[in-house]
Parts: sequence; C-alpha cells; structure tokens
Amino acid sequence: MNTVVGIDLGTQALKLVFYDVDLREVAAVESSPLELRQDDSGAAEQLSQWWLSALKTAFSGVDPELRASARALAVSGQQHGFVAIDSADRVLAPVKLWCDTSTEDECAEIMREAGGFDACIEQAGNPIPPGYTASKIRWLKKKLPREYEKLDAILLPHDYLNLYLTGERCMEMGDASGTGLLDVRRRDWSPAMLRAVDHDRDLKECLPPLRIGNEAVGEVRADAAAELGIPAGIPVAIGGGDNMMGAIGTGNVEPGNVTMSLGTSGTVYAYADKPVIDPGGNVAAFCSSTGGWLPLLCTMNCTVTTELMRNLFGAGLTAFESRIRQASRGSEGVITLPFFNGERTPNLPGARGCIVGLDSRNMKPENFLRSAVEGATFALKFGIDELAALGVGTANIVLTGGGANSGEWRQIVADVCASPVTVYEQQEGAAFGAALQAMQLLEPGALITEICRMNLTRNDDRCCEPRREAVKSYEDAYGRYQQAVAAASSLYA
Repeated sequence: MNTVVGIDLGTQALKLVFYDVDLREVAAVESSPLELRQDDSGAAEQLSQWWLSALKTAFSGVDPELRASARALAVSGQQHGFVAIDSADRVLAPVKLWCDTSTEDECAEIMREAGGFDACIEQAGNPIPPGYTASKIRWLKKKLPREYEKLDAILLPHDYLNLYLTGERCMEMGDASGTGLLDVRRRDWSPAMLRAVDHDRDLKECLPPLRIGNEAVGEVRADAAAELGIPAGIPVAIGGGDNMMGAIGTGNVEPGNVTMSLGTSGTVYAYADKPVIDPGGNVAAFCSSTGGWLPLLCTMNCTVTTELMRNLFGAGLTAFESRIRQASRGSEGVITLPFFNGERTPNLPGARGCIVGLDSRNMKPENFLRSAVEGATFALKFGIDELAALGVGTANIVLTGGGANSGEWRQIVADVCASPVTVYEQQEGAAFGAALQAMQLLEPGALITEICRMNLTRNDDRCCEPRREAVKSYEDAYGRYQQAVAAASSLYA
C-alpha cells in the first residue's frame, strides 16, 4: 500500500487523513482535540506544544502498518496565527490565533502608520483587520519586549509544523497573504507594511523564504519520523492555510466554483487567475496555494453560533436537525446576528451576538435554533454577493466543513444563495486537500486540476437545488437581517 498524509491543524482539533493513492480512497481519518484559551479582552491563544502533542496522539491512533505506508505528506493550518521563533527554533510566546480580537489598537496603529485604510489596500491589497498576523507582531513588541528582542523568525501555524517535520523555515504565498504583510499583486513582502508594523527594525530579516510552486520544502527528519511512526526521509509539500488547502480539497483550483466552508469560522472563496482587490476591504485579496489567487470573505462565527444555540437548548445533533426542520423559513421573524466572538465581516471586533425580532408567539426553541443557522448563512450570503460584485463567478457552491453534514443547512444555503449546492464524498476538507497536494509530489508534472478531478467524487444524495418559493422568502428575510446588522453596527462600531 502507498499512502499520502494530509494534516490539518485546526482551532478545535488536529486531523489526519491517510489517502491510498493506488485505490484512490481514504484509508484512515484520525483526530485529536485542542484546547483554546480565551478571555474577556478578546485574546484567543494556544501553546505550540499542544499542537505537537495532538499531532503525536493523532498519529498514534493509526495502525502502524498504515503509518509505514506513507510516501509524502502536507500540512494545512489555521491562518493568521503568529508563532514567534528565536534563533534556536524555540517558541517565544503563546500563539495568538486568527480569532484573537485583542489587537484592535495595534491594527489601527499599523494602518495609521501605513497612511490609512486605502493606502494599505494600495500597498498590500488588504487592510489590517483584527486577526491578521501583522497586528500580533506589533502587540508582541509592545507587551512582551524582551521576547520581541529575541525574535528571529515569524512563522504561521502550518509553517511551524513544517519546521518540526523538516527543520526548514519557509512560508507559502497563500498563507503568507493572510499576514497583512504581503503585496498580493507582486507576491512579495510589502516594505511599507513592514515599516508600519515596526519602523525601528527590518522585519524582512525575520520572514522566511516564500514558496509559490508545490515542491518539497524538505524531508521528514529522523527524530520526527520516530515520534510519529512514519518513514524518515519522505517529502513534505509546501502546505498552506486551511482555506487554501480547503480549496484543493473541494476542487476549487480553476475559475467557476465557489467554496463555502461551514466550520468554526465561515468562509466563502473562489479561485481566480489574477488578483481580485476589494476597495472596501470585505473580500480578502489572498493568493491561492496553487499558483493563482483566492479572493475570500471570512466570518468568525459559523458553527460557533449553532453549537452555542444547541448547548443552550440541550439539543443533540439529531434533535437539532429535527427542530430546525420543524421551524418555518425565516424562523417566524427571529433573527440571530452571530457576532458572539466579535466579527471580522462586518469589521466589528467588539461586537456581541444579538437576537432580535422576538415576540410572545415566536419564542420557541426551534426558531432560535433555525435562526442560528439562518444568521450564519446570511453572513456568508453577503460574501457570495461581494464576490459577484467583484466579477467572481458564483454559479455553483461547493460546501465543506462540519455544518455541511446537516441536510437542512445544505438546503438553507441553496435557498438563501439561490444557487445549486455540491457536496463531495470526500468530506475531510482541508486535510484532504493537503493529502492531494502531497500526492502531487509523487506524480511529477501532474496538474493539481487533474489530480482533483481524478480524486473527488460528487455525492448526489447530498447535493441540492434552490427552491423558487424558498428563494423569494429568503430574499425578504435577508433584507431584514441586513437592517438588523446595520442597527447593531451602530452599537458596536
């Protein structure tokens, strides 16, 4: 047996996929949960050693013979996290994550130093919202100056696992574009943005080499191989951010499809063969990990919202599905604004979740549960509309992420977005995308488009079409949602 391994370092768990390249089927899936430290300041942090522990635990759950069959691997990782490394490759501080909103002041300072919001977009293609890596670097300088003095390398979460596996420091274009430091048009670091973060120090010296093509960044070190039970010396692909690997895992590697990920955060993104810059800054002008670009809109509260509501009403997954089916479209006027952890789009880092439209007749558990799904979907519908306004085709939506397991949610997406929804048999998302990227190393000259076509299978039972009556109903409900967002924005801006 010959397998490739995809590793996805998420927020809530680390996942592994072993993919049999001969039979073209998933041979094993394993995961290990991760702790998340959050507080009232908006901080959201993890320790890097938790990631390594989870990695070892996940691998230990796979049959030793299967582990020995690995021929290549690649790493997907949550974007934007800042792993501060010293000259001996030691991590200097807890890792501030993508969902950390405690650096709002640093974001404002960086954009002011760069000349303002519009200047940031001109220099790099993106503004600096809370969550991006740039503000975390400035935060470290202000709050932990001794650690900052020792800073020798700026890495992202997937880069850190690559470092553990291979001993090599590097960064690829897709993940790098989420730092706020990369000029996505030129695919190179922006001198202006680097100075805006720290005008006293040349931060470029701390940034690792950039990679654009999928090539091996190194080979698995003997020590790491022994700890994980995999062969030493097998190649490690460039990897990428979870959205970039999710694009590969959903076949979104050429113009046409849009991927919607219903995970802890919600994302909507599409492949483009040229930079797509949003003057309003809602759509991130990211690069892809396949040589193109990946315009993307992110919300910070997707399955976060549904999990909070499920826990509130003690509804297991089966009961959750049944109850949202019982409720009518529009949840009898109950509207959930899913800003429980602050929000990136709209840019309201200090926002809190709101439920509006309540009266004495609609105060029912099923309405609260369905409105949570609808609110999270409306937030992503905004992304679909924004992509379309920028000229990005949105004729078909490919769903991925944990929320895509809900049949009712899949149909709500189709109806809200007035678009067909496609779901693939391979539901491991970013981890599967990483496995396909690793597979490319074993097939010299193979195009990633062909690898995706050969290894992705449509699940016809889970695909769905929009319903005309439902589309009209949701147009009205979405309008009411937008009015509620505007009202809440005045509270939290």
